[in-house]
Amino acid sequence: MNFSGSYHGDDVRFLLKPLALASFVDVPDKERLIQSGQRHYSEMLSRESLPSPRYLDVFGQACAANLQRMARDCVTLAGLIARRRAGPVTLVSLARAGTPVGVVLKRLLGGVFGREVAHYSLSIIRDRGIDQVALEYILAQGHAPESIVFVDGWTGKGVIAAELHASMALFNARHGCAIDSGLYVLSDLAGVAACAAGHDDYLIPSSILNATVSGLVSRSILNDAIGPDDFHGCVYYAEFEPQDQSRAFADRLVELARQWAEGPAAIDAVIGPASEPASATTALADLATETARATAAQVSRGYMRTAKRAHGVADRNLIKPGLGEATRVLLRRSPDRLIVRDAASADVAHLLVLAREKDVPVQLDPELPYQAVSIIRSIADG
Repeated sequence: MNFSGSYHGDDVRFLLKPLALASFVDVPDKERLIQSGQRHYSEMLSRESLPSPRYLDVFGQACAANLQRMARDCVTLAGLIARRRAGPVTLVSLARAGTPVGVVLKRLLGGVFGREVAHYSLSIIRDRGIDQVALEYILAQGHAPESIVFVDGWTGKGVIAAELHASMALFNARHGCAIDSGLYVLSDLAGVAACAAGHDDYLIPSSILNATVSGLVSRSILNDAIGPDDFHGCVYYAEFEPQDQSRAFADRLVELARQWAEGPAAIDAVIGPASEPASATTALADLATETARATAAQVSRGYMRTAKRAHGVADRNLIKPGLGEATRVLLRRSPDRLIVRDAASADVAHLLVLAREKDVPVQLDPELPYQAVSIIRSIADG
């Protein structure tokens, strides 16, 4: 089944199988089962709850502070996609952090850059790969392999980017095609994306809410309810419809992006004149981008080595660097601690609210290369 969640029907088609779960797993039990190796995280789902009034206030503040920047980054990314893809574009966002970004990119590519564009959102799961049934469906709709662009919100350690490369190598070999496995993101902290609007750790507002900013769709599920010919699964939170912000969030982002992109000079300032061929100027810009990506990758690798020693963590999957990943931990995992660079920064306000609500210790580290890092509690520590 494909459906649009709570988005407009022409914004996105989720290639996910809606499931009516009879039971959810509470977070401590889920953590125990994951870390003991008894169950894979994708087999279970914890029920989401609506954000508290205080947390919604912080979300509003995050939008006030950073929505303009997110809008500009969306224009930048849309422009870079338009430059790198000739003809129709098929956006494939990675559910669900990539979905809000994909919705905005679809509207910008069509409305600002005049491109024919389709948008699908599908599942990719660490250690399980991308949903190959969903990819086969996209190709069966007549979309050219070379038109496909994979979209996500950000990179953390680069795990999903690596999973995407490995999955697509297998898919391409099996199907005799050459789909580009590069990932397109707003913020590439790990230095692993094929294309990014930037590399610094800023608060992307959509990262701090769950289903209510992502079409009311849950994290994807891959368990016994999914047959060999099924899409990966999800839960649709119909009960959250009165509090849903997915459409309003996307509408506001697109409005801001269009305002910023009204003059050609604005777009040219970011991606260069569309009519200008490759030149020394664009070559220098490409070199600067590669240098920034290499620096981000070096910082990411160095931090992970240091963090594992400093925090006595053997499993790198328990360390979640960057605002987006740190937020996910506090929303749906069992955090051991939250580490922030500057507790007075508005970008970590939502994390401090969650930490207080969940009684999670907060540490200050002025030398942290990211604004925040969450450490997941190890079951070995009780």
